[in-house]
Amino acid sequence: MKRGRYGCLVPEHIASGDIPAELVREAALAWQLPAGREGIEIRSLEVASEIQDAAEIFDVVWPPLGGGTQVPPNLLRAITHSGGYCSAAYVDGVPFAAALALFGMHEDENGRHNHLHSHMAGVLESHRNRGFGTLIKAHQRWWAMSRGIDKIVWTFDPLVARNAKLNLVNLGVSVRDYEVNFYGAMNDAINVGEESDRVFAWWDLTGDRARTAARGELGPIVELTSSQVVVQTPEDIVALRTSDPAAAQQWRDEMRRNLLREFAAGREIVGVTAHGDYVLDTVGA
Repeated sequence: MKRGRYGCLVPEHIASGDIPAELVREAALAWQLPAGREGIEIRSLEVASEIQDAAEIFDVVWPPLGGGTQVPPNLLRAITHSGGYCSAAYVDGVPFAAALALFGMHEDENGRHNHLHSHMAGVLESHRNRGFGTLIKAHQRWWAMSRGIDKIVWTFDPLVARNAKLNLVNLGVSVRDYEVNFYGAMNDAINVGEESDRVFAWWDLTGDRARTAARGELGPIVELTSSQVVVQTPEDIVALRTSDPAAAQQWRDEMRRNLLREFAAGREIVGVTAHGDYVLDTVGA
C-alpha cells in the first residue's frame, strides 16, 4: 500500500495507473477553473470533523424517516481511510454539496478492472440548477483519474429527468443495465413507498464523450440515426408522484418495460433529445 494524495491508503495497482498526465491535468482544470470563478472550494474529506459535513449534506438531501442518518460518519471515515472518495463543496466555508464513492471491480471479456462506484452525490436545494452537481462530479472524475482509474459507475432512477440530463449531457456517460427494485425498500423521504428501479451510468473518464462534455460541447441529440430509438420520459416525475401516484406508477411500469426490451436488444442510452427523452443506440454503432 502507498499513501495517496490526501493521506488515504491506496493499493499500489490502483495508484500506479497509466492515464496520461495531460489528461489528468485537463480533468483538473475542468473543475478548478469554474470553481475558482464561482468562489467555490471543493476538497476531499479525511478527518472526522470534515466528514461530518458530508454526512449532514446527505441527510438534508435524502432525509431519513424516523431519525437516524443516511451514512454514519464512522462508516464514511472507514471508506476514506481504505481508499474511497468523499468530498464536499464550500462557499465561504459553508458546505452545500457532497459526494461519496467506493472502489469497485467489474469484469468483461478482457478480464477484471477497477472502477469507482459513486454511491451518493447531492446538492442542497438552495444551490441547485447552477451547475454545481456537474462541478462536484468533475472533481470526482479528476480524483479517480489521478489514481489511475478510468471508469466511474453509479445508479440513478431513469424516471428523474434532471438526473438524466446531468449524466448524459453534462457528464457524457452511457447508460445500460436495468435492475428492478435494485435497493429494495428505501426509508428516505424522497424514495419511500417507491420501487427502487435503477439504471447504471458508465462514465468512461478518458473517452471522447466525457472530454467533450467537460468542455460543455456535448448537448442533446437533435437528429437521430437509423439505428437509434427513443424512449419517452415524464416531464417531472417527482411532482407527479404527489399529484397522481397512479400515473407515476404507470410511468414506472412503461419505463421498465421499454428499457428492459431495448437493453435486451443490445442497445444502451447514449443521450437525450431536446425534450429530455432517452436516445438508445446499439453498442458499437
